[in-house]
Amino acid sequence: MTKIIPVASDHAGFELKEKLKVYLQSKGLQIKDFGCYSDESVDYPDIIHPIANQIDRGEYEFGFIMCGSGNGVSMVANKYPHVRCALCWNAEISALAKKHNNANIVALPARFISFEEAKQIVDSYLCAEFEGGRHQRRVEKIPVNS
Repeated sequence: MTKIIPVASDHAGFELKEKLKVYLQSKGLQIKDFGCYSDESVDYPDIIHPIANQIDRGEYEFGFIMCGSGNGVSMVANKYPHVRCALCWNAEISALAKKHNNANIVALPARFISFEEAKQIVDSYLCAEFEGGRHQRRVEKIPVNS
C-alpha cells in the first residue's frame, strides 16, 4: 500500500513545496496537495487549517507544511489538539522532532533553507521513529485540558 503524504504551503513556500512533491514521488510516495497552487499571495491560515484538521482527525499520519519562516504555518497547525507541528531547519532537529516529540507535521522555513537541506530534513524525519518511554509521558502532557 502506498503511503499518502499531505503537503501545503503559502506563496513563500510554493516553490519548495513543488520541488518536495517531485522528490517524495520519486521515493514512491503519493502526495495530497492542500495548496497553494501558485506563488500569488495567499493567507497561510486558509491553506493550513484544512491539512491540520485532517491530520488532527487521523486521516493522515503526518505531513509537511512550509512558508517563508515556517513560523506562521506551525502556529496555525499547533492550534489543533492532536497536532504536534515542529519547525525544522536541519536534519538533526527533524529527527529529534519525531524521536522525542512524535511530531506529526514538519514545518519548513522555505526562505531560510536550500532544497538540498529540505530533502535532508524530510529524509531524516521519514527515517526516524518515535522512541516512546519517557518521551511518551511528555507528549501526553502537551494538550491543554480545558
